[in-house]
Amino acid sequence: MIEIGPNLFVLVLLVLAVAVVFSGVKTVPQGYQYTVERFRRYTKTLMPGLNLIVPFIDRIGNRVNVMEQVIDVPSQEVITKDNATVTVDGVVFFQVFDAARASYEVARLDTAILALTMTNIRTVMGSMDLDQLLSHRDEINVRLLTVVDAAASPWGIKMTRIEIKDIVPPADLVNAMGRQMKAEREKRAVILEAEGQRQSEILKAEGQKQGQILQAEGRREAAFRDAEARERLAQADAKATEMLSVAVASGDPAALNYYIAEKYVKAFETMGAAPNQKVVLMPYEGTALLSSLAGIGEIAKGAFGAEGVSAPRPSGRRPTGPATLPPRED
Repeated sequence: MIEIGPNLFVLVLLVLAVAVVFSGVKTVPQGYQYTVERFRRYTKTLMPGLNLIVPFIDRIGNRVNVMEQVIDVPSQEVITKDNATVTVDGVVFFQVFDAARASYEVARLDTAILALTMTNIRTVMGSMDLDQLLSHRDEINVRLLTVVDAAASPWGIKMTRIEIKDIVPPADLVNAMGRQMKAEREKRAVILEAEGQRQSEILKAEGQKQGQILQAEGRREAAFRDAEARERLAQADAKATEMLSVAVASGDPAALNYYIAEKYVKAFETMGAAPNQKVVLMPYEGTALLSSLAGIGEIAKGAFGAEGVSAPRPSGRRPTGPATLPPRED
């Protein structure tokens, strides 16, 4: 019969003690939290790192992942407010912030979150028209996040994001939308062309208006200057007449002859400059013109001296009728 010595008994006790101590040491990895139960009742939560529990009394309840997680929402049909049936799917992001509540407030947390999200997708999207559904996706995401996060808050989780991936209308509705979009684009093209034509006509009318205004201003300016020129000419004539009157009153008939001769010369100059004038008729008083020219010569002598001026000699022959000058060569 084998006898067990005292040394061996102590060794066994030491091994058992070490085993008991090691059974109470629990290492929690980063990103996880462990719940501890004592007699099947929750007592505390172990954080990441080295932890100790009471062996044989305490036990690990649930190993809870506290990192952000994602759940894929499968496709489902949703009836919109205007009775259009669309197929919708999406994704949900959430994070556990209370491991105890996530473990003991709800069973099958992922399934609960998925059911809650799908239900609210039908509620939120069913209250909108199809056009709003297709053009307000961000608004749908925000409304879903607000509603689902409020409902899931007692479970110790935080809904971080809900995204609608696809909204697929029926095939016939897609064809109708395509035709509508084409018609809308054609309508916009026609409107833009009409608007461009309208702007072009307006610009042309504005240009014509500005041109007419400038022409009228030019005519007004020209008329004003013509009137001013005529006024100054009249003033000059009045001044000349006054000087002539003074000269005549002082007994100098040469000034009067000069005045009459100047008028004659200007009249003949005008007649000779006419483009269709071939024959120039001399008036009966042609000798008076020559006498006037003699008066001009006398005045010039008085002004410049006898050496610088040679006055024309009037012929003593009196004309018997209108004289003709040779035709002017064009």
